[in-house]
Amino acid sequence: MGSVERLDGGPRSAIVVGAGIVGLSTAWFLQERGVDVTVLDRTGVAAGASWGNAGWIAPALTLPLNSPAVVRYGLRALLDSTAPLHIPLTADSALGVFLMQFVANCRRSSWNRAVRANVPLNDESLEAFDVLLANGVEAPVTDAPITALFRNTEAAERMMHELHSFETAGQTTSVTALAGEALREQVPLASPAITAALSVNGQRFIDPGRFVHALGRAVVDRGATICLLEVSNVQSSGSGVTVYPRSGKPLTADTAVIATGAWLSRLAGSQVRVPVQAGRGYSFTVPVDRPIPGPIYLPDVRVACTPYQGALRVSGTMEFRDPYEPAIPARVDAIVSSAKPLLEGVRWADRDDIWVGPRPITPDGRSLIGEVSRGVYVAGGHGMWGLAHGPVTGRLLAEYITTGKQPEALREFDPLRRTGR
Repeated sequence: MGSVERLDGGPRSAIVVGAGIVGLSTAWFLQERGVDVTVLDRTGVAAGASWGNAGWIAPALTLPLNSPAVVRYGLRALLDSTAPLHIPLTADSALGVFLMQFVANCRRSSWNRAVRANVPLNDESLEAFDVLLANGVEAPVTDAPITALFRNTEAAERMMHELHSFETAGQTTSVTALAGEALREQVPLASPAITAALSVNGQRFIDPGRFVHALGRAVVDRGATICLLEVSNVQSSGSGVTVYPRSGKPLTADTAVIATGAWLSRLAGSQVRVPVQAGRGYSFTVPVDRPIPGPIYLPDVRVACTPYQGALRVSGTMEFRDPYEPAIPARVDAIVSSAKPLLEGVRWADRDDIWVGPRPITPDGRSLIGEVSRGVYVAGGHGMWGLAHGPVTGRLLAEYITTGKQPEALREFDPLRRTGR
């Protein structure tokens, strides 16, 4: 099982609710510290946002959603169902409350705070993946720059300004401007409409479903059990915790972690003040005429493209809808319409593997990671960056759980804070 670091008196057993990248990473690092783990999930490993996302491990691009520009953009999106950010006019009361809190946090000070909070996670994110890869998680991880494409240099300069704000907060970035032959060599799919590009260096990408399933197998190989079980409640009880399934007998352990992604508020909502809302994203796969060496970002239309099984996975949109609602074909059509003029050699009509999944969004741009009641912890609300921050979250939370000492990197993610505080 690896080196056992559990302190005397620390938990010997844990139940992790959620088998996505965050939950399984927490399970793995708890095992590394000598804790026996059981993982519960309603539908199985990588069944939520961990499967169909863009697969970017991109610490240099973990920009929070709650920027001041989003408010102006969001108001326009209310009238345009094809906009990359879409808020339906039929929003329920819970979504309405969330959106009011979100708008209140779309100010520069709140955005800067979220950026600064993410820096320690970004600094350790690649190392946390390396630890998993070196110790039994068998899945390919590819080092590659992420290349952002633009119609003009003015748009590229705007993104550079945003990345400079990131650097001011302490985030290390390495960006190379590209044009002409260098641009076409790095991104052979770029259409003639593209005249400028930024290469964000030192990033990685993976097949997220394959990686998370490999992580699940590693957790099982190290002695854990993964059970299909829907949980209705998690409570502190006696000297440990009790987990109540929808049907069947309660389960007990020394500690429990709720890592249910966009469903976190439904299970832990009575214990946390910061709501988590589903920001649904779409993806699909299309064949391409030329090989793609690395990920492509289209900032103007908010579309991410990633090499995937010899083809191209195209990901985009942010729509605030119930996570259980089916995919809306018009949203996929909108992604195609916006990206098609910017890329050539892509067989858009042959798209398949269409997916929609809910990303867990908080109104103040900061995740919820920590203890909410004695022995009960939460880990979620990572927004679009759950894949990049999943392993480092698991590593830091396992340290917190087994030592009782909150790592400094988690202080800004206190799940008992009020929104924006």
